[in-house]
Amino acid sequence: MKLITAIIKPFLLDAVREALTDVGVNGVTATEARGYGRQKGHTEVYRGAEYEVQLLPKIKLEMVVSDDLCQHAVDVILKTARTGKIGDGKVFIQNLESIVRIRTGELDDAAL
Repeated sequence: MKLITAIIKPFLLDAVREALTDVGVNGVTATEARGYGRQKGHTEVYRGAEYEVQLLPKIKLEMVVSDDLCQHAVDVILKTARTGKIGDGKVFIQNLESIVRIRTGELDDAAL
């Protein structure tokens, strides 16, 4: 089992979620996040005053998938979330030792 964490632009959330559902990802947790990478923020103008936005809005998606679905899910995220512009985000993949469904006590793949 793998834990996939993806940091994406907020306006792409619905498209990425729908694409993941179409390939068989059963559950996704989405969290509003703020951060920066190589772009180091940007400058905006509000009522004629210029100010710097250092932490940009992002969405953090987390999902647990089986080993055989992992690469397919990552490919879908990359295809759907890519705009070709700076700040598209990152995808992190981690191995999971075990998971337990709290309600039933099911373990690992049965808990997905």
